[in-house]
Amino acid sequence: MESQRKSSGEEDNSGERGSLHTWKGYSYSVTPERVLLSRPVLQAALGTRHGVLLVEGGQVYSFGEFPWKQSQVSEVDPLKPVLESALSGQRVVAVAAGSFHSGALTEDGGVHMWGENSFGQCGLSSLTVVPNPTPVAVMDPDTSPPHTIRVLELACGEQHSLALSAQHEVWAWGSGCQLGLVTTIFPVWKPLKVEHLVGRHVLQVACGAFHSLALVRCLPPQESRRPIPDKCGQCNQLLYTMTDKEDHVIISDSHYCPLGVELLAEGEARLGPGRSPPLGLLSSPSEPLSSHTSAPAPGPHPSITEHTYYERGRTVAQNGEVLTTTDADISASGTDSDRGVGGAGSRNSPDPDDQAVKEYLKKLSDTSLAEETAKMTIAGASFQPPADSLDLLTSDLIPGVMPVTTSSALNNLVSSCASAVGERVVSTYEALSLKKMINYYYPGVGGVAGVPGGVPGGFPGGPAEVRVRLEESMQGKKSCSTGDIREEEAEGLSRRLSLPGLLSQVSPRLLRRASRPRVQAVPLTLVGGLPEAGELLPSLQTEVWSWGRGEEGQLGHGDNLPRLQPLCIKCLSSKEVVLVAAGAHHSLALTAQSQVFSWGSNSSGQLGHMASPTTIPRLAKLSEGIRVWDVGAGAQHTLLLADGDCYQPILYYSGQQVRGGVQDTPQDQTEGYSYTQQPVLLPFCMNLGYVSGVFAGGQSCVALADRTVMGFIASLHELATAERKFYCKLSSVKNHILRPLLDLESLSTALGPASTVLLRSLVRCYSRLCHLTGQHSASLTANLRRRREFKSLVMLEHASIFLDTYNEYCCSVGNFLVMGGFQALAKPSLEFFGKCPELLQRLAESSEENIPLSDLLVTLFYLPMRHLHEYGRLLLKLGTCFEVSSVDYQKLQDGCSKFEALALHLKRRRKEAEYTYHFWKSFPGKMTDSLRNPRRRLICESSNKALTLQNSGRFSVNWFILFNDALVHAQGVVPYKSLFSTHHVFPLATLWVEPIPEENTGLHGLKLISPEETFTLLACSSMEKAKWLRSINQAVDQAMTGAGQSGSGAGQRAEPPISRTASYTFYKDSRLKEATYEGRWLAGKPNGRGMVKWLDGRLYTGTFKNGLEDGFGDYVMPSKTLNLNDHYQGHWKEGKMHGIGTYKYATGELYEGSFQDNMRHGHGMLRSGTLNSSSPSVFIGQWVHDKKTGYGVFDDITRGEKYMGMWQDDQRQGTGVIVTQFGLYYEGAFNNNKMQGTGVLLSEDNTTYEGEFSEDWTLNGKGVLTMPNGDYFEGSFTGEWGSGLKVTGSFFKPNLYDSDGDKGRAVKLGRLAVPSEEKWRVVFEECWMRLGCEAPGQGENQRAWENIAVALTTSRRQHRDSPEMNLSRTQNRMLESLEFIPQQHVGPVTMEKYDSIRRYLIKACDMPLHPLGRLLETLVAVYRMTYVGVGANRRLLLQAVNEIMSYLARIFQLVRFLFPDLPEEGGAIPEPSSNPQDKKDSNCADTQLESPKPGRVVSSSALLLPVLLPRLYPPLFTLYALEKEKEDDVYWECVLRLNKQPDVALLAFLGVQHKFWPVSVPVLGEKTEVVSSTKDACFASATETLQQISTTFTPSDKLQVIQLTFEEITKEVMSSLEDNFLWSMDDLFPVFLYVVLRARIRNLGSEVSLIEDLMDPCVQHGEHGIMFTTLKACYYQIQHEKTT
Repeated sequence: MESQRKSSGEEDNSGERGSLHTWKGYSYSVTPERVLLSRPVLQAALGTRHGVLLVEGGQVYSFGEFPWKQSQVSEVDPLKPVLESALSGQRVVAVAAGSFHSGALTEDGGVHMWGENSFGQCGLSSLTVVPNPTPVAVMDPDTSPPHTIRVLELACGEQHSLALSAQHEVWAWGSGCQLGLVTTIFPVWKPLKVEHLVGRHVLQVACGAFHSLALVRCLPPQESRRPIPDKCGQCNQLLYTMTDKEDHVIISDSHYCPLGVELLAEGEARLGPGRSPPLGLLSSPSEPLSSHTSAPAPGPHPSITEHTYYERGRTVAQNGEVLTTTDADISASGTDSDRGVGGAGSRNSPDPDDQAVKEYLKKLSDTSLAEETAKMTIAGASFQPPADSLDLLTSDLIPGVMPVTTSSALNNLVSSCASAVGERVVSTYEALSLKKMINYYYPGVGGVAGVPGGVPGGFPGGPAEVRVRLEESMQGKKSCSTGDIREEEAEGLSRRLSLPGLLSQVSPRLLRRASRPRVQAVPLTLVGGLPEAGELLPSLQTEVWSWGRGEEGQLGHGDNLPRLQPLCIKCLSSKEVVLVAAGAHHSLALTAQSQVFSWGSNSSGQLGHMASPTTIPRLAKLSEGIRVWDVGAGAQHTLLLADGDCYQPILYYSGQQVRGGVQDTPQDQTEGYSYTQQPVLLPFCMNLGYVSGVFAGGQSCVALADRTVMGFIASLHELATAERKFYCKLSSVKNHILRPLLDLESLSTALGPASTVLLRSLVRCYSRLCHLTGQHSASLTANLRRRREFKSLVMLEHASIFLDTYNEYCCSVGNFLVMGGFQALAKPSLEFFGKCPELLQRLAESSEENIPLSDLLVTLFYLPMRHLHEYGRLLLKLGTCFEVSSVDYQKLQDGCSKFEALALHLKRRRKEAEYTYHFWKSFPGKMTDSLRNPRRRLICESSNKALTLQNSGRFSVNWFILFNDALVHAQGVVPYKSLFSTHHVFPLATLWVEPIPEENTGLHGLKLISPEETFTLLACSSMEKAKWLRSINQAVDQAMTGAGQSGSGAGQRAEPPISRTASYTFYKDSRLKEATYEGRWLAGKPNGRGMVKWLDGRLYTGTFKNGLEDGFGDYVMPSKTLNLNDHYQGHWKEGKMHGIGTYKYATGELYEGSFQDNMRHGHGMLRSGTLNSSSPSVFIGQWVHDKKTGYGVFDDITRGEKYMGMWQDDQRQGTGVIVTQFGLYYEGAFNNNKMQGTGVLLSEDNTTYEGEFSEDWTLNGKGVLTMPNGDYFEGSFTGEWGSGLKVTGSFFKPNLYDSDGDKGRAVKLGRLAVPSEEKWRVVFEECWMRLGCEAPGQGENQRAWENIAVALTTSRRQHRDSPEMNLSRTQNRMLESLEFIPQQHVGPVTMEKYDSIRRYLIKACDMPLHPLGRLLETLVAVYRMTYVGVGANRRLLLQAVNEIMSYLARIFQLVRFLFPDLPEEGGAIPEPSSNPQDKKDSNCADTQLESPKPGRVVSSSALLLPVLLPRLYPPLFTLYALEKEKEDDVYWECVLRLNKQPDVALLAFLGVQHKFWPVSVPVLGEKTEVVSSTKDACFASATETLQQISTTFTPSDKLQVIQLTFEEITKEVMSSLEDNFLWSMDDLFPVFLYVVLRARIRNLGSEVSLIEDLMDPCVQHGEHGIMFTTLKACYYQIQHEKTT
């Protein structure tokens, strides 16, 4: 391609973005060369002598030397890029370069490789070199069929390549242990999954020449709590061993596994069991180990034992003294590496106790380690047991190096042999534990460049406390690959100390220290980030894993050993690493705090520091304030991209100097000028523009830079720089202020429990804010490195995350301030920071002199709020790069205004908090304790006499204080103004304020209404009045909406709504005292839906009106004696149960019915007990003031009796009827709940007594006893029925022929029962009341219709609110149609109107929410209660029929009230219009529901029986069947006998004339001759029709069936006779008799009686009447047939 520059017009354009500059070395003379391309470069990757570039549009160029391309001739300009045309059809999104091979990644996740392939690094099996990019399939063999893996990132080394899949798993191919695969066969030609990292979320991979790095997200806490394996996954040995001694138990976890190690060189021999491993490497001068290993402990494998302990971070000196060696000791002072170890000195006196320890060590090394040492291939791999990493507030983020702390084998050992070796060893153990605790809580303190080491103050207590700390901060746990040794230490410690028999071996001093109280730990580093941030922001909880060759220490595990499989570098686990890079033999990790950790080869100073050993990560030495945000690593150099003083990035270089393209010879390096001791600034970097990324490889360096356009690039850089700087600031405060303060032992005593909780909350919010800022700065940095656009900025798309976090933080600071937390914190801070808090002043950016420490702390903690202005300013600055009318500008403008608004709001909140704090300082002390509350803020107060109480006493002083949640009224007496004797708190949510008009009074008054008090306040001026009115209204509005907690508070309403939802506890009201109401209010009174809860457990949920329960509600009242509740559900009025309701008593009784004034009043049903309880019974009837009074039915289920009669005060009084399950029947007088007075008693066999009674079933007085055969006694009777009677009187045996006298004595039942029109009067009265009438028939028709509409609407609303009462869709539709008042209720009634009235009544009676429907439902219930069960007694038939007739009459009265123009019973309706069409229509409509036209006569039965009778039919028909039982049996026997005959014989027997006999009958559609054997064929259709009489309910429907039967008979006869034939009764009767016999209707007598009793009177003399008489005659004829 043309690499020369294009014309000037294009030059500016292409030069703006993605220009590429390359150079070598760091001397002042070096100037970068520009690689010219027509398109912006997006990414570069460098190998040893070549490079790969990705440009906009997805094209790939290579430059440098490519020996794998056969066609390449030696180029004059190695910088001239060459297009990789093999990729021209693909859209490449990323490139990678190894030492001698390259890779490209396409948009769809496909991999292309080319270059050197001798070791399989290109993943293509047949070729040693791959000249052009060739696809490499990354396939998952575990799936069937194998599917292609989508790749996100590529990395290439010298002999291997790594790919990161979309599932965040690592795939590797090539050669060497750096693959991390479980194989010994190399090369690996096809990509294989690195199994050791499966299940972890890998974020990034990097390849050195012979090692690999992976950045892995920590496991979330719940995953990290998986059960810890008890066996080693590689050598299958137990990880923990337990040895039971006589008086104690030894638990050992000192398992050592050799399999994490690869042979160092190919020819090296394996170590035998007795050989000692080479220690030369380990005893270099920089490591103080040699001073402690003067002589190995005696034993068969001394060196191995000793070395094993070294690996665990400790050794044992000759005299048995226990010494610890940790990397913390090495690294804590940087170069001062020869320091001794604190906590354990050398002792020479060989003591008997020491001898015992030595013996024990020997024994231990013989037994528990013998097996492992025998199996070792090489000793020296540091085994790191799997455990969870713990992130305590004291254990991370202090800049410095994480110590590799000691393990617990020695603690096991010491504690378990303590009983044998005495107190001295125990004190050694104690010293060890405390030493370890210091390391644990203050790792690497003093390891920061420029920060003095050591933390004043006592260190934490002993091991038991460790356990407490661990338990308390489990929420702050983070996972790490093989766990954090420190946590394992502490857990091991607490585990051992909790074993029985071991506590006795710990010194009492240690236990005393362990029990010392301390402030609870708060995790300063969040686990898992902010929940709502989710995947939006990069994770900061990361770990770095490394594997491969380690001879230069490039793996960072503290040794030079290789690792076959990935292993976590534990000291980087809490450092928030966001990027890793690998040079040829060194490694780099970049943290979110812009620090660089480096380790590995430091031959040319490429690590950026001179500290040693270089086998563990250490910080590169950079000047303070230099924040690195991108790194590149070459063969022997490192390139750093950092923030400078201005927003333009600067470059640092460390490592090998390159002169004239030739590398310095090793001899030159000794002179020192080519060896960087720390990173050096590259002076030319300011000329490059805004560098967005750096890359290094071989000896080369590359920088990608942009020239700013319209200031956009500069603004993006400025935003990212500001965020990085802010995060470093926050972290600094966290590490240097928060951590030390939280660790002070005097903290909790200085603060007190309340403020300690608030401080903990403040720290938690601070950590959230800090973490969010860290994530955001990482996100902005990644955006600079990649897209450099603003649309993906999280702070724009998801601003709420930031706003909420700042809001929450500001709130927590304010709460702490209000409670005087900062004042209290000043004292412990003074102890810590001393008299001159320069550090605090520097961090708080305060320049004032002699500022109090507490004010300094306040300033420091409010500092983050300033950053919101910074957000607003930078977003606005970005916005100015766009046209004002563009969408982008609008988006940035909106974002800016959100942050600015919040900044102003939080500033106001700070002022409120400070105002409140100063108020509490001056407030009279007694009340402060009760009123001071962290969230409470002062708005205004009346100490200046601005507000006084009207009509207050002469000597009283009133003080009003308005807070954001309450108005406080304090009262006192004049001489003692400061001593306010009482105060009352009015919550704002239930406070209403109204201005009092000033016209009449001239006073500036405010009326305040609270739920229990109303009072008037007088202001001193109208201005003061307006101020207080506005303040109270705004405070009330904010208290209700919660606007005080969030939002800008702008756009306040003039006044809060008069109706609102709030909660309130009453303190005065006698009825509601100490009860809490929650729900709707209106002007100080509960109004609408709400809930009241009393302290004694009573609970009301429902509607209120004007402060009282009114409407539908649910009330629960605990029973005092039983452990159950009374439960009422129903209607209320003015605070009392009133209307329909259901009351479940704690005793198990259930009342359903009407209430009035909290009493059962009206119609209701009471069920007592269940069927299997002691006395089950049911009463249904009238109640007056909680007592049964009026007509009612009582079913005593235990005694099997049913009473139907009058009651008074819960007793049977007046006339009534009793029936029993044994067939006894009594009707007569009752008095005082007993049968007393005149009555009639019948037994099942018709024995009858008529006379006087004194008790239940007890005869006493004159009477007549009649036998079933007619004999009777007349006289005086005493005794109980059924147990022998005493009779004084005459016995009569009537003459057989004396029929008249016989008739005179037949008992007529029902005379002494309650008349049917007197029954259930209250049910009808309640219906009239619902219609708005005081008494039946007295009221306004229009009002009645309105009441119906209201009842339906409210019921419908109530049903909608309670889903359990849902209506069906049909009922809903019906309800809607019924809500409209029908027009036909006025005006003369025509047939058409009559029809529509009938249809309306059918709908109304079907809808239980309609007053008529409710009435009908109740009537059906009472009717069934009366006549079902014991009430199914044949002697009640007459009463049952009369009751139905009385229902009809009384309902008809209601109907005529609603439709006043309906004629009276028996009245006629005017004929319809003469139009035949109308007539026909009305006929049709009528036919469906009312078959016979009752001569246009209105009758209650025709109108109402169709809706009433079907519901009452079962009990009624049962009574008919019992009454007609004997007659029906005779009839049925005859029917069965006669039906045995064939048709012809039966017709002849019944005397049917021959001409009416059918000749042929249709059978299955064909005519068949009638023969002598034909049966059930003649008149079959008529027979079937008549059988339908049993399926109909109303008399009119049954008569219709009879009529249709006659028509069917006529039709069949007519087919064989002439047309003008007319029936005579003599001809018709035998034919009809035949049909009746063949119909075989079982209870025909009952059907006939029912029709006769309930038939419409106007039908009796018409056609239907004659037909019915015929049927009746047939019935009697059949009964007497056998005598004929």
